[in-house]
Amino acid sequence: MEENILLSRFFFKIEATQNHEFRILIQSEKTKEIGYIGYTPLTKSLVFLENNPFSNYLKTQEHQLRKMLHNKRLDTFFIGFEMQFILWENKDMKQFSNRSKIIVLDRRSEPRKIFVSEKSNHAITKVYTDGSFLEKKGKGGYVVLIKKPNQNYQLHTYDSGKKSSSLIELEAAIKSLEILKDVKKIRIVSDSQYVRKGLTEWVPIWELNDWHTVNGEKAKNIGYWKYFNTLSIGKYLEFEWVKAHDNHFENTLCDLYAKMQASS
Repeated sequence: MEENILLSRFFFKIEATQNHEFRILIQSEKTKEIGYIGYTPLTKSLVFLENNPFSNYLKTQEHQLRKMLHNKRLDTFFIGFEMQFILWENKDMKQFSNRSKIIVLDRRSEPRKIFVSEKSNHAITKVYTDGSFLEKKGKGGYVVLIKKPNQNYQLHTYDSGKKSSSLIELEAAIKSLEILKDVKKIRIVSDSQYVRKGLTEWVPIWELNDWHTVNGEKAKNIGYWKYFNTLSIGKYLEFEWVKAHDNHFENTLCDLYAKMQASS
């Protein structure tokens, strides 16, 4: 289902701590409203310390707040820690967390639209990607398998000098958009959540947060994500996740060829 999802920026500062609970100030950049939450990293306990309209709003975003706080490293919880962060408005977190759903990024117009799709578009060009890094060989490889409507498969294989399977998977997805630069509607099918979530969940937040994470650090592989993001402009992209090694024909084929490429 298509949703009108907006992103809002907030300021976050840890002001005090007592009995392992951190008192955290949260301020809306737009309205300047302020609220306080308490969070205990060891037990992952979150409490809302006030009862006012802004605190009630924060309660409606509890799932996102918990996810953000859970993803923060323990060493980033200290008095004086500050950062900016982004919350998605009107986002059905349950739908987006369902791995069986197709996530759509529509950048044919601005602002971009991101939503969960319930239907399969059979007329779309499908691209299956996979990457492999073989530690014993110290070498990687990746595959882009393209299936345009009513056409035969096109198989492309590449070497990779990267030593991270996730980054090699990202290389494969990027290469697919380079190859299909003139195709507007594409579905990327991958067994990588890194690829599935990047442009649809992380990049829109990083862009508004000067490419920083919830730990106050620069996001990893920024150059690759910025390029992938640029390649997506003007396109309608679907991201479908498939479980690896689960008898999915195209994914199994890509995995085989990626490993062959990495071992050659």
